[in-house]
Amino acid sequence: MSTTTAHGAGDGCAPAVPPAAPPAGVVPGAPRPVLLDAAATTRCRRRVHLEHVPAEDLGPGGPPPGDDADPGVAMRKADAASHRAALAARWAELLGPRWAAVPTAPTARERATAAREVLADVEALPDVVGGVELPAAEGRRGNAEALVRAVPGDPASGWWPLIVVRHRITDPGEGALTSPLGRPHPDAAAPDDARRVRTVTRDVLRLAHLHRMLRAAGLAPPESPGAPVWGGVVGLDADVVVWVDLAASSSGTGGRSTLETYDRRHADRLAVAEAARTRAPALAEPSRITECRRCPWWPTCEAALRAVDDVSLVVRGDAALRLRGRGVTTVRELAALDPAAGLPGPPPDPEVPEVPEAGEVPDLVEAVALARAWSRDVPLVRRVVRPTVARGDVEVDVDMESLGEDGAYLWGALLSGADIGLEPGYRAFVTWDPLPTRDEGRSFGEFWTWLRDVRARCAERGLVMRAYCYNEQAENRWLRGSVERFAGMPGVPPAQEVEEFIASEAWIDLFPVVSESFLCPHGKGLKRVAPSAGFAWHDPEAGGENSMRWYRDAVGLDGGEPDPAQRERLLVYNADDVRATWTLRTWLTSERVLEVPHLEDLTA
Repeated sequence: MSTTTAHGAGDGCAPAVPPAAPPAGVVPGAPRPVLLDAAATTRCRRRVHLEHVPAEDLGPGGPPPGDDADPGVAMRKADAASHRAALAARWAELLGPRWAAVPTAPTARERATAAREVLADVEALPDVVGGVELPAAEGRRGNAEALVRAVPGDPASGWWPLIVVRHRITDPGEGALTSPLGRPHPDAAAPDDARRVRTVTRDVLRLAHLHRMLRAAGLAPPESPGAPVWGGVVGLDADVVVWVDLAASSSGTGGRSTLETYDRRHADRLAVAEAARTRAPALAEPSRITECRRCPWWPTCEAALRAVDDVSLVVRGDAALRLRGRGVTTVRELAALDPAAGLPGPPPDPEVPEVPEAGEVPDLVEAVALARAWSRDVPLVRRVVRPTVARGDVEVDVDMESLGEDGAYLWGALLSGADIGLEPGYRAFVTWDPLPTRDEGRSFGEFWTWLRDVRARCAERGLVMRAYCYNEQAENRWLRGSVERFAGMPGVPPAQEVEEFIASEAWIDLFPVVSESFLCPHGKGLKRVAPSAGFAWHDPEAGGENSMRWYRDAVGLDGGEPDPAQRERLLVYNADDVRATWTLRTWLTSERVLEVPHLEDLTA
């Protein structure tokens, strides 16, 4: 949920001015100080507001369940905790007496006190300290998986923050500044000829957050103009530390450093939170953005938006801001516009990018059509006279199931079309060994061997073969990743063979076909679009997040006995997904698709 106020949610939002300090004499009765964690800098401003509204002002329902109420989020947090614990044990082994871990304690204050004692231990003089809770100050709270002494052995040199995350932080390439796990220090880092940095905004802003906390506590290294300010990250592969200079200019931020971007964002979010806590006028109003899909506060914001028929219900993000700037604030007002007449209102603010006028590009026409479709509960609107999908003599629909970053345990395929001597229908290539496992390479090798055989049989018969998926990003990622991780295993192809397939006309992603052919008022996901083609999933709970929970039960990942019923549930779910793509593409190339109203039908 974004904001409709002047300070945008993205990089470079103008710093907000926090409310003035309360006068002397009222401090004891004032609300508790606002303390933000690093996540607030990448979080929607309206969510920050709602999280700091006094509980009694939220109404009878109170605040929603936190992110942990989502089984998928809870699972990822548990996996991340296990990943951090494994790294701590690894460092204890690699570093010996140079490593120290802060004892656990029940409260943040007690953990911060324990951390201070370990960091100040001049007898043990550890160079890397794990599990450090930093003292809350200056509107901040937070902890680091580790702190690295700026000058090993020098108790006055200060500390660099090091975080451990459970996602990939590099891609194949070159230029990342890395050091070995056994030497987690920027002085040991060198440009890596096999890795390039995959910049994750929340990671670098968290490092900046921790550096500011270290400085407030008197624990940061001495500053000097032009000197680097280091932060380290260990990712999913857990084989190197990637070092980032937080004081260096960052791409895409107007020449600002990570620290400068962080300072602006933190000041803004702190102002939003303090205004909410003190019941001052809100600095962030609701507006639908991409983040809303997974936000626990979405029901609260959706109700508020629906109550006023807010225009962001159909045109989200910056486009909604631009429309509001021209006086179009509701779906009804947008639906009532004549696209040929353009937008109403005063001349646009030169500081706000303008919505293109009708006649330049079709954005206004499409926005009006979306509003009218939303008002009439029309799920799809054709943008083209007739969608185009390349068809083959032999066709394969493909869908892959994965568990986060751990691997792809199931490749499902639906074979249809001309007879090539193979049984048509659905087949699953699966491993039920808990991920991560080398048996994943076996199942992938069997899938690719079968697909290669299909392609070869088509070539022998002079038949055109096409393979389809919906949103190829996930499938392509695990096609490439499987080749890389399981090279040399039976059936696993060379990387070049996979790349040629991905780039070929035989591999077709239906997602861009839908995006180019339709306006989708309720979203473009397969489960949003396929019902218009007449498809329904067997399982009413079918979805990616739920499938990860089913998988954990299917293989006994959390210590229980493997559940055969959940294995069958996953196979049915995967089979439905490939049948959904089959239903969608056959519908797209049928006469029935012409029953979907055309853009002109809604804007004439």
